[in-house]
Amino acid sequence: MQLFDLIVIGTGSAGKTVAEKGREAGKSVAIIDKLPFGGTCSQRGCDPKKVLVGAAELVARSEQMLGKGINAKASINWADLMRFKKTFTDPIPENTEEKFAGQGMTMFHGAATFLSPNSIRVGDDELQAAYIVIATGQRPQPLNIPGENLLTDSTGFLELPELPHEIIMIGGGYIAFEFAHIAARAGSKVTILHQGKRPLEGFDADLVDLLVKAMRAIGIFIVLEAKVTAVEDEPGTLAVQYERDGASHTATANLVVHAAGRVADVAELALEKGNVDMGKKGVTVNEFLQSVSNPMVYACGDVADKGLPLTPLASYDGRIVAENILKGNRRTFSNDPIPTAVFTVPPLASIGLNEEQAREQGRNVHVTFQETADWYVSRRINEPFTGFKTIVDKETDQILGAHLLGSGFDEVINLFTLAMKHGITAKELGDTLFAYPTHASDLKSMLTD
Repeated sequence: MQLFDLIVIGTGSAGKTVAEKGREAGKSVAIIDKLPFGGTCSQRGCDPKKVLVGAAELVARSEQMLGKGINAKASINWADLMRFKKTFTDPIPENTEEKFAGQGMTMFHGAATFLSPNSIRVGDDELQAAYIVIATGQRPQPLNIPGENLLTDSTGFLELPELPHEIIMIGGGYIAFEFAHIAARAGSKVTILHQGKRPLEGFDADLVDLLVKAMRAIGIFIVLEAKVTAVEDEPGTLAVQYERDGASHTATANLVVHAAGRVADVAELALEKGNVDMGKKGVTVNEFLQSVSNPMVYACGDVADKGLPLTPLASYDGRIVAENILKGNRRTFSNDPIPTAVFTVPPLASIGLNEEQAREQGRNVHVTFQETADWYVSRRINEPFTGFKTIVDKETDQILGAHLLGSGFDEVINLFTLAMKHGITAKELGDTLFAYPTHASDLKSMLTD
């Protein structure tokens, strides 16, 4: 049995933050991962995805400006784009391991399994520690349908050597929408099959409707209330069976991508042996991100049952856990609003309450909603589907929510975040002078009638 002060399971944003803080404090640290070191975001998630989105944005911009100074639409060479993407992702495992080694961590490759509340097995190695941190992230949720093995997940999509002509996305969240835009702008025919009545639940309904219009305008076919029941392998194609309006339907494609949600990646951990309770959203933790059933275990990042599965929040969680382990439980999970963005083309960004939530809470609010295709920032690039909605408390003038659709608005949302974090009122933010003409200079128009 090898003894450590701290065992960290997972090498993504949350796990590496805890491990590095532990080493800085002089603790002996073991860090474990069953996948290449470096985590999901940097290798199989947001970072490589954003590289592909950059190419999709260039295609969209060139197409929008045809006849307005641009003579030809840009096109994506998928193989070249993949090679470029790999310049970001390929060095990460080796660089991560070199960094960890330099910091004095002991690294283990393989799946971790609890042996007891304070011990872990990795392959033939048995480890014990005063504290264990679970930071294993998420994995695609099982669909439990015939032919599920024929599906490609998000990792597979980001590694495609060639882009198929026809693609079906199962799901209506971030992954389905972002990948649909990438594939469509690269020349694929894309269909989205979503089981719910509306996609991107949690985002403002009016702006989601506007984004759906933008997607349909470039040929993305979106089917709502479509329950996928099976996937079949047919000669030269895949057939997706789904039910809608009480009838059975079939859609065919060369590739079917599972983008219908993710769940905590804990299947191999044997949590019951570690006396670690698990809820529907993830490992059940208290306000200190400590397991409610085993005080020697903490969980942070996407695998914990608090917060949103966002990279900045995972790193933040890691700092909370590290401080609580090193100094005793003193720092609690923050419920401050967190900005998020769907990197479609154009992007959809959001923070705080949406209109439905504000009404449900009985807030006395002023809601401003407007489509902005005729605003200068949209017209100068001929972007046809843009808009915003802001929710402001009538009594305090505090901004309760901001929801933006349009190029550049994925950056503007951070100004709303700053205002909401520090109590800057709508009037104060609107009266702030920003460089003109920029997207930020339109903030005043978003906050006043």
